[in-house]
Amino acid sequence: MNKARRKTIADLIDRLDTLKGLADEIRSDLETIKDEEREAFENLSESFQGSDRGQAIEAAADALEEAVGAIDEIGGTIDQAVEYLNTASE
Repeated sequence: MNKARRKTIADLIDRLDTLKGLADEIRSDLETIKDEEREAFENLSESFQGSDRGQAIEAAADALEEAVGAIDEIGGTIDQAVEYLNTASE
């Protein structure tokens, strides 16, 4: 691989690292919101937890948990792409 293509790959790796950093920030924010929502649900009385509103709060916390998992997968995929790019530019 020539020097110009290696430079382009290095730039792409930098951009992917930036993207991973943003994904990590988003994950952290989602984790905070999820924890707050889960705490709000747990602070409800047992009878209110079973109500429509309580179930909606719990469903929101569950959906946020899934979103956190999806962001984790994105981070892993970015790491894998960086590994492939490093291999390609050797």
